[in-house]
Amino acid sequence: MALYAELHRHLGGSVVPRVLWRYFERHATDLISRFAEYSEFEDFYTRPRNTLDEYLELHTLVESVQTVETLPYFIYRLLRGAYIFENLAYLELRYTPYLRTPEHLSQNERIDKMAEIVEIVGKASHSLEYPIITSQILCMHSRLPYEVNKAIVDLAAQNREYVCAVDVAGGDRYYAERMPEWMSLYNYARSQGLNTTGHLYETTDGCYPELLPYLMRIGHGIQIPLLYPELLTDLAKQGQCLEVCPTTYLKTGTLQDIRQLKLVFDRCFAAGVDIAICTDNAGLHNMRLPFEYENLLTYDIINFAQLQACQDAAFRHAFAWPYTQRPASLLNGLLKPEADQVLAMQD
Repeated sequence: MALYAELHRHLGGSVVPRVLWRYFERHATDLISRFAEYSEFEDFYTRPRNTLDEYLELHTLVESVQTVETLPYFIYRLLRGAYIFENLAYLELRYTPYLRTPEHLSQNERIDKMAEIVEIVGKASHSLEYPIITSQILCMHSRLPYEVNKAIVDLAAQNREYVCAVDVAGGDRYYAERMPEWMSLYNYARSQGLNTTGHLYETTDGCYPELLPYLMRIGHGIQIPLLYPELLTDLAKQGQCLEVCPTTYLKTGTLQDIRQLKLVFDRCFAAGVDIAICTDNAGLHNMRLPFEYENLLTYDIINFAQLQACQDAAFRHAFAWPYTQRPASLLNGLLKPEADQVLAMQD
């Protein structure tokens, strides 16, 4: 059985539409009152958007209901699906903890509440029933003030039991006006011994070479091989890895055809730059990680040897994975859900 490592999955976009719909039916019917039936909601939730900004607005729908009380509910269902349907051995969940705190509180009160969110996510993610190795990546946010983002880095440094890295998210075209802040925050994170990744070079508006030296992995990064292939040599020397999420670029309008990714993979393999294949927002896409691999094979974007190389790269660059080699020989049989487990699934 093939085992997978998922390095780029957002907590806000990880909830599959059926689970979200059932939650809304039971606890927040006002949020789905405009949909006559589930199929309409699923179409709205998973359809492609025209821009990254439009796509990211969907995160707010889920963030609003991922509270202290409900996070264990959503994480349990996330892990169940990842274990049974995706064969995940390893999962990094990323999110902005500030956006899971009550909006009516003051900024300082919300900052103080973030530690509780990290602990809840951490404890809910350590499931004996679904033994996936998990860790959190805390996301700074392009639309949050410096004080909040600094507190997020501090929180990551103080919670290494649960947190493996920091990130910046929220739309990469908004970084430019605050570039000194991001450089300072990443420099501070590295000084604290934190691992770093960041949403960068995802779109043509998000190409900031100033941030590359601070990142151990690059969230997406597809515009580097597409538009700036001269940077690949340095990425290879630094051992930086791209977190490529194929379906995302079709959902955000960044690419028009998945086959455009062939140039990304060809140039990265030629330059010796590792790629970890990821889902990004598996719920928004209604997509499982093994199918991302399968689609790349089906469209002749990668071959089987390259698929194996990407699987290996995902484990090798995992921030909290305890081994340096692909774990199939070590964990063979770990993820073997029994048939009765599948049949007995309840929401």
